[in-house]
Amino acid sequence: MTAHDPELWAGFDEMSAEDVAGPIWDEPVPLNPRGQLPVFPVDALPDWLAAMTAGVAEETQTPVDLAGCLALAVVGTAAGGRLTVTVRGQWSEPVNLYTAVALPPGNRKSAVFGLMTNPLLAAEKALIELTAPQRAEAAASARIAKAAAEKAEKLAANAEADKLADLTAQAVSLSEAAERAVIPAEPQLVADDVTAESLTTLLAQQDGRISILSPEGEIFEIIAGRYSGAPNMGIFLKGHAGDMARVNRQARDAQYIENPAITMGLAVQPDVLDAIGQIKGADGRGLLARFLYSRPESLVGYRNLTPELLSPDIADTYAQKLGRLALTLAGWTETAELTLTPEADAVLLAYQRVTESRLRKDGPLAPIINWASKRDGAVARIAGLLHLAKHPEDAWTRPIAADTMAAATRLGDYFTAHALDVFNAMKADPAQEAARTLLTHLTETRTAAFTKRDLFRAMPRSEFPTMSDLDPALNLLEEHGWVRQQPPPPRTTRGGRPPSPRYETHPRITPAA
Repeated sequence: MTAHDPELWAGFDEMSAEDVAGPIWDEPVPLNPRGQLPVFPVDALPDWLAAMTAGVAEETQTPVDLAGCLALAVVGTAAGGRLTVTVRGQWSEPVNLYTAVALPPGNRKSAVFGLMTNPLLAAEKALIELTAPQRAEAAASARIAKAAAEKAEKLAANAEADKLADLTAQAVSLSEAAERAVIPAEPQLVADDVTAESLTTLLAQQDGRISILSPEGEIFEIIAGRYSGAPNMGIFLKGHAGDMARVNRQARDAQYIENPAITMGLAVQPDVLDAIGQIKGADGRGLLARFLYSRPESLVGYRNLTPELLSPDIADTYAQKLGRLALTLAGWTETAELTLTPEADAVLLAYQRVTESRLRKDGPLAPIINWASKRDGAVARIAGLLHLAKHPEDAWTRPIAADTMAAATRLGDYFTAHALDVFNAMKADPAQEAARTLLTHLTETRTAAFTKRDLFRAMPRSEFPTMSDLDPALNLLEEHGWVRQQPPPPRTTRGGRPPSPRYETHPRITPAA
């Protein structure tokens, strides 16, 4: 029989390709991929700040984005709302920022915060020591004034008629002086777990400025109403914009803060960042639009276990410059205006034109219009912080230069890309991220086939507490053509637990070597 003999090929024309090679796979549909987000542009920072940022990231083996965003926040803390950037006309921006970096657990966030914020805490301690005599003198004066007022009241109460008027007037005068006596609060630059009410009090005590720097996202729970039972974001909105805050409540003294300035530098878990979009009123009132977001890739599993250690010289320079800046501006009672050179104004104006064109209905920034509408103002604020860090001794005596504004626009582009990703994640189907987690696991392990039970055992319980939690993600992977469930084997008459569903994966997951 030869190859051309008809009997050899009998019946083959009745077979399909799937009969010979198994079911054919279509090209899988991407899972709404995040895409490659930009890395924090460290070289946009002044030299001493860039060196510290890069050095901390290297020693801790964390994404440079964390230390970079925190670098902006610590300079904002040192500025303490005592500087504004006058752009043109009546448009001015305070130089305080809200930054939020999303990273999973295990990314050494606390270590980064410690290294970046220690000089601020040292400055705070120095301020407490420097102002101790002043506070002691004020306290003594207040006690003396109160004692004098009480003595005058007793004299007036027991005075004879011809002396009553004079002693009463004296008692009233001394009582008013005692009421006006103010004992300055102990200086505080940084707060952490603080309620909205306590934050307002802190602002009143600290001349309208305070910073919240935390490696946790508890402040979002507080804003959402952990203690009050209802969202309480008013002071956080005003503290970013610098709008006057006046609080009058029963059983409490009235509080008036003319130009509140809150700085925030936070590191949160990704699910916290996704959850803040669910805070009632957070988007509509503009809270979400006030944050500069960063969502870098975690380095866990890929870290260098013998990294280059942070240079003592770099750390000392950083501590000296940041500490001196914080101590200098802490003594200011008035706000200084930073202006732009004509060239810097031209750079910002060109950036504004780009922003405006992208805000159109079909523009790339239309999906995040609330956030993007504040983008140019954020760039002006960043420029002010970069200028302050570049000239820590006399920034307030010179205008912001074009190269500083250009560096700020680079950071503006960085935060824009991450904001688009963050807001997309807030609105995404929760199964998307879970499906992406499963697909990453299957790809990295080059899994050709698996049972649902084996997959469940391999996944972290923090993300998939029960086996049923796999279902939405598996269904999505199947809809997109990445996996498919195999027909169950015939049931036997012996009973018992049915076998775990079995899946096979697309050949793209296990490419030939």
